[in-house]
Amino acid sequence: MKNYQVLRQYFYWQKIMRVNAAVPWPVDFRSKVVDWPNIQKGICCDPGDNPGIYINAAGGLKFGNNVNIGQNTIITTTNHYKYDHRKRSRTEGVSIGDNVWIGANCSIVAGTEIGDNVTIGAGCYIKGKIPSDVTVVQSANQLETIAKTKPYEWDCTKEELL
Repeated sequence: MKNYQVLRQYFYWQKIMRVNAAVPWPVDFRSKVVDWPNIQKGICCDPGDNPGIYINAAGGLKFGNNVNIGQNTIITTTNHYKYDHRKRSRTEGVSIGDNVWIGANCSIVAGTEIGDNVTIGAGCYIKGKIPSDVTVVQSANQLETIAKTKPYEWDCTKEELL
């Protein structure tokens, strides 16, 4: 996307209409980022830049470099304590590695760790630890992980900025 397109798409809603105004990176006006100061993010990563993304970073959220999040994805870093819903559970935080693509309509919950070079298919419910160098898809009742056969090709840290 060219610079003027980014300004047109995000500037009006964030800086003039004040939707997600405090967030210092581009966020789509149809997305919501809660507790953004608890987000650590790498380069080539703008959480919330697609429509319908909901991110609650109250428990701490770490993104690596080159992370892309599909539309209507939910990332929540805290949960309620199951015996008293007024309290938070002890499980907190989400960590996402480098070169991760998260497909549309995914849910990622507190306590999740996603490795490097991972592709997550659309509609997956992610909980727990996902190893590096895999593709994750949702089958009938469970997640399937498929090992990748070749390494990731692009290194965003060596890209020359225009």
